Amino acid sequence: MTFTEALSSQQFVLADFYASWCEPCKWADLVVEEVVKKFTGKILLHKIDIDVNPSVARDHHILSVPTLVLFNNGTEVWRMRGFDTAPKLKKILDEFV
Repeated sequence: MTFTEALSSQQFVLADFYASWCEPCKWADLVVEEVVKKFTGKILLHKIDIDVNPSVARDHHILSVPTLVLFNNGTEVWRMRGFDTAPKLKKILDEFV
C-alpha cells in the first residue's frame, strides 16, 4: 500500500519516517509498535523509509529521523521528531483519536 493509499484508507494514519541505518529508529520501533497496539482499528501505522521514498519525505518536510506524523483524514495534526516513552505517546495520541 502506498502512503497516498494509506491516507485515504483510514481516518487516522501514523506515519513513521525512518531509515535502515538509523539506530534511534530501531529503538523507536519497539515503542511505536506498543503504542499502535493500543489503537488497533483506530490508527493505521505506515512506515516510510526515507531512503526508499525520498519524495514522500521531502513532500512532508522530514528533516530528521525518526519522525512520527499523525494524519487525520489526510491532514497533519501532530508531529514529533525523535521518540518518547510509550505511555507518553499513548497519552498524546489519546487527545486526537
